[in-house]
Amino acid sequence: MTKPDTIWKAKVLTLFPEMFPGALGLSLAGQGLKDGIWALETVDIRDFAGDKHRSVDDAPFGGGPGMVLRPDVVSAAIEAATALAKDLPLIYLTPRGRSLNQARVKELAKGPGAVLLCGRFEGLDERVVQAHAVEEVSLGDYVLSGGEVAAIAVVDACVRLLDGIIGTPESLAEESFETGLLEYPQYTRPQEWKGRTVPDVLVSGHHEKVRAWRKEQSEAITRERRPDLWARYAADNA
Repeated sequence: MTKPDTIWKAKVLTLFPEMFPGALGLSLAGQGLKDGIWALETVDIRDFAGDKHRSVDDAPFGGGPGMVLRPDVVSAAIEAATALAKDLPLIYLTPRGRSLNQARVKELAKGPGAVLLCGRFEGLDERVVQAHAVEEVSLGDYVLSGGEVAAIAVVDACVRLLDGIIGTPESLAEESFETGLLEYPQYTRPQEWKGRTVPDVLVSGHHEKVRAWRKEQSEAITRERRPDLWARYAADNA
């Protein structure tokens, strides 16, 4: 397989480098990693601690529960990771970030890659966010134990859009969010299963009717399940 001229790179700053590649080493992403379509590097934040205990956190000023990642340690890790990758956006995975969407994923996939900072404990000292112009990104309105799972999700979403990863790139065009709608229902063999049959239109052989049915289904599902997306879609297509 011919390798691309530019390899998409993911650099992950984490306290748990052993969590990678994890799921990214399997299936299509894993094959792309082996084929050199994209590259993964982990940076252990603890390597930049200045004491023998490799301490990376401390109690928050103002009191309160939990611990906060130290700015001096994390900043040193960032500087090391970005020294030879200044063209890569620096993304901090945090619940308070802007929700990641497919449009941002496509932007990242078209670029050279990303540096992903995985938070832990009560979060990161705010001065690091300010000093390094960090982009804060969230996967949704919930809290994970750390940013590693979120980083894997971000990388997977980007990698699957790279040339050479998906066997039939045309299949990407009809996925959820590509047209501003959620994807229509899918069916396959057997045609009848546990008393449930495939909609007649899908076995009619009439391609125009199939396309119309799929659009109607996408619109109905989006309107019911994601009124925020539906309002945006309706406004764009008014």
